[in-house]
Amino acid sequence: MPRRYDPDRRRRLIDAAIRVVGRDGIAGLSHRTVAAEADVPLGSTTYHFATLEELMVAALRQANENFARVLAERLPEDDSGDLAADLARALGEWLGGERTGVELEYELYLAALRRPALRPVAAEWTEDAAALLARRTDPVTARALLALMDGICLQVLLTGGSYDEEYARVALARLIP
Repeated sequence: MPRRYDPDRRRRLIDAAIRVVGRDGIAGLSHRTVAAEADVPLGSTTYHFATLEELMVAALRQANENFARVLAERLPEDDSGDLAADLARALGEWLGGERTGVELEYELYLAALRRPALRPVAAEWTEDAAALLARRTDPVTARALLALMDGICLQVLLTGGSYDEEYARVALARLIP
């Protein structure tokens, strides 16, 4: 049987990995579960991703793009507007969407604590997000804002509570000189 040309297979495998982690957690991720989710032969996963670590790195990188996109859309490069309000709105948009996707992003992000292969991707995301924020404030404040935003997101996710945009705006404003 001739090999079928499938230029999007790698991306479909990453999407499938994200769905598996979203549904079953990191513990449920395997080449076999991803192949089944993507409806491809098992060999396809190992062809594109020799190890599960490689697959998780790709999934984390793709998941990070979601919040980075929201942040970039909400933060114009010019210094106009209220930075705290812009950031609070961005968090609201992110947390107001598909909660499973946000949980998944944090699960992959926090998996870097135990999986050294994920650490460079987590660090890359932190650096990129801090650089984006530093367009509107100094680098130290940018990192502090990012840490506070992570804390707010984790509190909302872990408590199952609702996001309070006004609280976030006030808290973020306290860090901005």
